[in-house]
Amino acid sequence: MSSKPLLEVRNLETFYGPIMAIRGVSLEVHKGSVVTVLGANGAGKTTLLKTISGIMDPEKGEILFEGENIAGREPHRVVKSGIVHVPEGREVFPLLTVEENLALGAYTRSDRAGIAQDRDMVFEYFPILKERRNQEAGTLSGGQQQMLAIGRGLMLRPKIMLLDEPSLGLSPLLVQEIFAILKRLNSQEGVTMMLVEQNASVALGLADQGYVMELGRIVMNGSSERLQASEDIKSFYLGHSEDTGRGEKRWKRKKTWR
Repeated sequence: MSSKPLLEVRNLETFYGPIMAIRGVSLEVHKGSVVTVLGANGAGKTTLLKTISGIMDPEKGEILFEGENIAGREPHRVVKSGIVHVPEGREVFPLLTVEENLALGAYTRSDRAGIAQDRDMVFEYFPILKERRNQEAGTLSGGQQQMLAIGRGLMLRPKIMLLDEPSLGLSPLLVQEIFAILKRLNSQEGVTMMLVEQNASVALGLADQGYVMELGRIVMNGSSERLQASEDIKSFYLGHSEDTGRGEKRWKRKKTWR
């Protein structure tokens, strides 16, 4: 793993109108790693991803990608730099086929042979998409649409994938299947990932490093092993995975592990 972060967020502040949604957040993602950001609904996780991907502009702070500050850059330029955002809710193009959705994922590319190779790679990881390649995306199941959204992101050959709640609304078996594929993509293809999740158990099982957000702030961070061993995490995330997000812990102090 490189000593210099691929992505570094420094003292980021982002507002929804008069409301500060991100409050001085700093974090790092190294090339080849998986970093998860945990937290309940309203913690600011989605806002953080939207700010990194250029959908929202920060009020303060820096977003360094490969050493260059991209804070406030237009979303299409962020995509061209190699950052792919797979949003919450699976947002596929419902009237286009599976194959057409994948082709749109490669819209910035012109290397036809490479695009065909990556499409075949997506079909290898998600064989159900190959079976349904001529089917309209809107007729797929929720799990299949999530697979398609991830596959479409892979078609860009991203340097980093930002994944927003990939487990949302899926059955436990489908969650296990998708996270197993994400693990293979990281280990076999070297895909760097920043994963936002409420399902702490599956997220920490995949990630190398984790951050916990509450009310727009990072309140805890460390290796996945240390977070899994934390009594706070066990009590307020792992211990209540069936209703993750309904309750929030009010942290008395910030804990930082290195």
